[in-house]
Amino acid sequence: MFIFLILTPGIRIGDTLKYHMKTYSSIDEFARAGIGKTVVTTGTFDGVHLGHKKILTKVNELAKTSDAESVLLTFDPHPRIVLFGENSDLQLLSTPDEKKELLEKAGIQHLVIHPFTKELSRLSAGEYIKDVLVKKLHVHYMVIGHDHRFGKNREGSVKDLKEWAPICGYKVKQLLPLKANAISISSTKIREAISTGDLETANKYLGYIYPITAKVIRGLQLGTELGYPTANLEVEYRYKLIPVDGIYAVYAEYEGRTYKAMMSIGMNPTIEGKGRSMEVHIFDFTENIYNKNLRISFYKKIRNEEKFNDLAELKAQLDKDKETVLSILP
Repeated sequence: MFIFLILTPGIRIGDTLKYHMKTYSSIDEFARAGIGKTVVTTGTFDGVHLGHKKILTKVNELAKTSDAESVLLTFDPHPRIVLFGENSDLQLLSTPDEKKELLEKAGIQHLVIHPFTKELSRLSAGEYIKDVLVKKLHVHYMVIGHDHRFGKNREGSVKDLKEWAPICGYKVKQLLPLKANAISISSTKIREAISTGDLETANKYLGYIYPITAKVIRGLQLGTELGYPTANLEVEYRYKLIPVDGIYAVYAEYEGRTYKAMMSIGMNPTIEGKGRSMEVHIFDFTENIYNKNLRISFYKKIRNEEKFNDLAELKAQLDKDKETVLSILP
């Protein structure tokens, strides 16, 4: 049995915001802000999962006890896009806006989103430490995960950080990975779980229910004939990871209200010529939401796609799906 830290839909970490997070569009912009002493962590932080939250909690604790400010340095566009081109098979757990929301709710005071360039990727480990971390971020304490790499060809490691620490006057705190059932939590493992339909594991590692935000677009409106009108969805952020094809128990959030719903992703094999789609049927909902955004939170995959002999068989299965979804959603 899986125990979720948060059973409400959408992105939720923590009950209250301790700080109003300030966001900077470059390292130089942060350097001009005049922050005297910082506790810094850096990385992609895709998904801001429980392993990340362990690091962020330590950053906040050290900032408080050191009379310093907590800082997270990340990069946009994603380094893989710059180094390998737009055609890379990059898939991410969080959009930039989702990541910002998660980080603010985790209590980070300063988020530095620096443009990643090939020139930046060529900095040696020493140059990165001296010119970025020390000179511009004013690092007093560096908090990193167990496998953190940086600098040219990712050659920099905790060894370099510790060698430069006494020279540059900062301290290093390296954290071991957070584990669940002896398995280290990572963004890679969460992406693998979502890609195979194991939303229970993914949500457990994330600490919240995996969301997507999508625009409602027009479809064939066959769902209305079946008694299950659906909103056809289009995810605009091209790198957002979409769960594997299947039928899901989900929550749909619209204008601050949350509804139970069931979701279909796939090729719609029963309906000839329909093609691939993402559709959600929201229970007890009748509003016109074309061209509006929905946030869908994936609680559990309930079955694979199936091809039925006719629409009557499909309708009968949808009735069963509804019962299943309502029985498992809290």
